[in-house]
Amino acid sequence: MQNAKDTFFATMQARLAAINPERVIVLAGAIRPALLVEENELPTEATPADCFRMRWTEAKVDAEGTCPLVTMHCDLVYATAGSTEKSGLDRGRVLAAMDAEIIAMMNLAPQNTTKINYAPLTTGGEAAAMRTNLWWSDVRLGEVRAVNQLLERTAQVAVMCLEEESER
Repeated sequence: MQNAKDTFFATMQARLAAINPERVIVLAGAIRPALLVEENELPTEATPADCFRMRWTEAKVDAEGTCPLVTMHCDLVYATAGSTEKSGLDRGRVLAAMDAEIIAMMNLAPQNTTKINYAPLTTGGEAAAMRTNLWWSDVRLGEVRAVNQLLERTAQVAVMCLEEESER
């Protein structure tokens, strides 16, 4: 499952960078596209606004057949206080822009990609393409919530892949 999670994250991060190169965050001194995986980041007091936060919420494995089918659910939580130039009075418009970005990221064709094993990068090796693909559902936008000065939304998507023998 980790290869599918990593591949989905890398794919969406590249798509966000192409869709809106201005949507970036600074974490640990590095500037990068404003998409992070919460389980991969150190806990902080502040939740970054104007950033997509990916959460893996559940997984199901259907072991029927030669390759088990894995279905994982991913929540993408994002919030904004609006722009400082407009004293936050544009937070609805900024949230709508983020909605459009997430829809574009998820619906940009194709809605699948080759699964990649990124583990070798941790030991100085190179990422390697695997034999199977992963694919995802259309994104579903949840209700808007007001949290303090922020407008927040959670988008949900299902990510599916076949589990290869090397992943078991």
